[in-house]
Amino acid sequence: MKPETARPCGLLNVHKPAGMTSRRVVDLVQRLAAPAKAGHAGTLDPLASGVLVVCVGAATRLIEYVQQMRKSYAATFLLGRSSDTDDIEGEVVERDNAPVPTLAQLVEAAGRLTGEILQRPPAYSAVKIKGRRAYDLARRGEAVALEPRRVIVYRIEIEAYAYPELRMRVDCGSGTYIRALGRDLAASLGTAAVMSQLVRTAIGAFSLAEAVDPYSLTAENWRRALLPPLRAVEHLPQIALSGDEVARLRRGQTIARSGDYPAGQHMAGVGPDGALAAIVARCGPGRLGPLRTFAPDG
Repeated sequence: MKPETARPCGLLNVHKPAGMTSRRVVDLVQRLAAPAKAGHAGTLDPLASGVLVVCVGAATRLIEYVQQMRKSYAATFLLGRSSDTDDIEGEVVERDNAPVPTLAQLVEAAGRLTGEILQRPPAYSAVKIKGRRAYDLARRGEAVALEPRRVIVYRIEIEAYAYPELRMRVDCGSGTYIRALGRDLAASLGTAAVMSQLVRTAIGAFSLAEAVDPYSLTAENWRRALLPPLRAVEHLPQIALSGDEVARLRRGQTIARSGDYPAGQHMAGVGPDGALAAIVARCGPGRLGPLRTFAPDG
């Protein structure tokens, strides 16, 4: 097929502007890619801006791998304030006589929130409770009590502090709520905080510097911004495949491979053309089988 008629398959690194929903970004891409599917790999709230990876066509089957990648944020908080949403989108209440933490206290508190921690998601979040989104329940005035969950915070760096404004850089794993991180940091020092700004600066190797403006995408240029599916699994071990092995995997057959491959380890199988041909895993002694396969045209 010619490039303009081949089924699109790839990833778009989009710079979502503040004030726009992640769903709106996907809808813009979906109109250009139709009838191919499109989906994003990790919601950004309307308040937030920054990197939003949109997967197109068969690459939507790689969303979970992008979600596994390390994420980086630049966040701004206002101390001495609280809200029902943990950010300025909710009803902000300024506390009377709130303590003013020192920079040293903030740095120490940030250190305690680094590593594997238990975090309670905000009431206004997409977490499901008996099949319903927590934010839907909260908006109806229903009490929302979410259980803490384990998340990984690799780094918290205090970038600037002039009370009440606190600016931080955060590197974290999937499922971490940055507004909850600021809420808990402040609470540990006897005060409160609301998030006033959030920028996702990276998801894995997808950086903000390389992200495209969604409004700049047109029917004529959007395919040129598509990144190859292999970018979604760069963090996985890679295996070089021969043409015959690629053909077998695409038929759902296994291939013979010697080596000590850990059980359950997903690997990126790369064909002779350098493109992602399949996600494979061990399926028996000396055998690898396909979990997902990708045709040359997507």
